[in-house]
Amino acid sequence: MRTLDTHALSLFCAVARCLNFRQAAEQLHMTQPPLSRAVRLLEERLGTRLFERDTQGVALTQAGRTLLPQALHILDLLDIAQTSLQQDSAPARLRLGLTSSVEAGLFRPLLAALDKQLGTMRLELTAAPSPRLVTAMRKGQLDAALLALPSATFELAVQPLARQPMMLALPAGHRLAKKRKLSLSDIAAERIYWFERARQPAFFDHCQQVFRRHGFAPTFLREAVDHHVLLSDVAAGKGMALLADSFRALRLAGVIYRPLLEDEELAAGIGLAWHEEHGHAALPLLRRLAQEHLAK
Repeated sequence: MRTLDTHALSLFCAVARCLNFRQAAEQLHMTQPPLSRAVRLLEERLGTRLFERDTQGVALTQAGRTLLPQALHILDLLDIAQTSLQQDSAPARLRLGLTSSVEAGLFRPLLAALDKQLGTMRLELTAAPSPRLVTAMRKGQLDAALLALPSATFELAVQPLARQPMMLALPAGHRLAKKRKLSLSDIAAERIYWFERARQPAFFDHCQQVFRRHGFAPTFLREAVDHHVLLSDVAAGKGMALLADSFRALRLAGVIYRPLLEDEELAAGIGLAWHEEHGHAALPLLRRLAQEHLAK
């Protein structure tokens, strides 16, 4: 009997990516207790600990760091084998992912130009957090994706396109609304809506480093996935939100936007990613149009 199986490897990889059992359980659409039990059982079967758990959080052990790239490779091989056996009788299509980390309107000019020049090829769009788009590309479920950077892109090719400065959304009646530009020190005592690490781990870690450099440790609130809901909470005075500059396009009564002095330090990049080994016929066109419409 084999000690390892694909189900156990999938659970291990999910926790290894998030380094948070609760967030990994949410991604796997399960509750935390059975996930914790499954990982503990895997460790018992292997005879070694894969994770260090303490009050500070979760970290991979040396054994976990050794297993992770091999586990990802095994799961990738299985996905490739499955995809190679599937017969796709649908019309020619381009499956493009769009990161939800920036406002969707930013991509409209590119998508209009792309749709116009693809001819009979169908454009299929998927909006999701960048890590999910990377996973979909690695599984062969997407042909390319526009990602927020930095992101863990593994073996994917990436064409950087633009940078999105960070700005602050705050209630229009707040005393700080009188200032034209704000700093992190101005809002250190405020309640700040912020996204969970699982949604964009690499960018989350980048921002945490900037926050530590500036001694910025406010009360963080869990950010709603729907940005209209988030801005409604801001308008109601429940907190402020740090968002990519493209979200200025979302106009809501009671909410105003202000640039940050540290906007360049906190800026997110936007890049086009694809799997070079599975290059799509429309990729040259997509790369050219993305450069024309998004590069700054």
